[in-house]
Amino acid sequence: MRGWAPDSDSIHGNALNMNDRTAFEALCADLAELRHDLHAHPELAFREERTSNLVAERLAALGLEVDRGLAGTGVVGTLRRGEGGTIGLRADMDALPLDEHTGLGYASRQPGLMHACGHDGHTTMLLGAATWLAEHGGFSGTCHFIFQPAEENLAGGRRMVDEGLFERFPMDAVFGLHNWPGIEAGCMGVRSGPVMAAADFFELRISGTGGHAAYPHRARDPIVAAAQIIGAWQTLVSRSSDPLAAAVLSVTRIQGGTTENVIPDRVTLGGTVRTFDESVQQNIEQGMRRMAEGIATAHGVEVDLDYQRRYRSTVNDAEAAAVALKAMERTVGPERIVRDLPPTMGAEDFGWMLAACPGAYVMLGNGTQGAHGRALHNPGYDFNDGVIGIGVRYWVELVHGTLREEAATDRPMHR
Repeated sequence: MRGWAPDSDSIHGNALNMNDRTAFEALCADLAELRHDLHAHPELAFREERTSNLVAERLAALGLEVDRGLAGTGVVGTLRRGEGGTIGLRADMDALPLDEHTGLGYASRQPGLMHACGHDGHTTMLLGAATWLAEHGGFSGTCHFIFQPAEENLAGGRRMVDEGLFERFPMDAVFGLHNWPGIEAGCMGVRSGPVMAAADFFELRISGTGGHAAYPHRARDPIVAAAQIIGAWQTLVSRSSDPLAAAVLSVTRIQGGTTENVIPDRVTLGGTVRTFDESVQQNIEQGMRRMAEGIATAHGVEVDLDYQRRYRSTVNDAEAAAVALKAMERTVGPERIVRDLPPTMGAEDFGWMLAACPGAYVMLGNGTQGAHGRALHNPGYDFNDGVIGIGVRYWVELVHGTLREEAATDRPMHR
């Protein structure tokens, strides 16, 4: 497997000899095997015990300082090389609760669990970068390798921040990376400003009075109220929000009733709201409460809305995005950069880290065909082993470009 970018024989201007090239390609082959092992053993949010142990053991074997316990299964490995700035590199470790349908020889061995978002690849690439930097150096300063649990739904990144990530490990900047199906393998993308949306999750519990379906006038039907609430909520985006301000309100779950001839006592609605602008986010939450309560009063039922702002919008710092762009150009070449990558309504709890520390989040093309081009969270999806070397090299280029061995006063992002 060729993991090195075909248009360059250097990392940040340092010419590679044949031994370095051979060593890097051997590392990429080893990393592919590691990725397959992680893929075969997926673990859910805050339960990444095997993955966490494997990461910690590998970092310790490289001679890094290893700290465990942040957000339960989180791991931070620290590599110090003299005086200079400090940056953090972050990867997520958790899998998703769905059955895998890839038919791969290294498919999930855990029924109902799958690495369908490429976190197995993220963990692998960051371990590869830690390996190369520990063995080859080439920078002056400190690098923290952050392996985060529970990116999916439970916001492990927020918990790491709340438990003191940046107090225990002060950083000048923090960087994240996600593989991206639909972008050609070997290409990368970045933008300044909003990258991914804030994600709020809600559950509305509607309580009425059940009864016989043949005598609806003797009941207070929560199903009819639920139907009207769903329709009314859609107008919050189409009629109550600025059409130039992106927003999504999706009801994704309706639970109620057990048989055809009984009006139930209760109905539960669940779903998500996605926004970039905090004022739009606030307007939608308030509108959802107002409309639900008004419709409930009209139908003689009661409502209780549990609304959680679980993920902040992921917003790249302009200076950090520029630093990331330069590292990407050295990695894949300027012609393979997707500049000003459009933001997505998907969410990422890396937003909590960027709210606490300047940094940037970039996309690595996973491919456009077959399993590599399938949508994330699809049971037929697989991370592309062919981009492992590109991801590793990007991390190395970023560290070399940010923590240069020249004087600290000439170092980007040193604040």
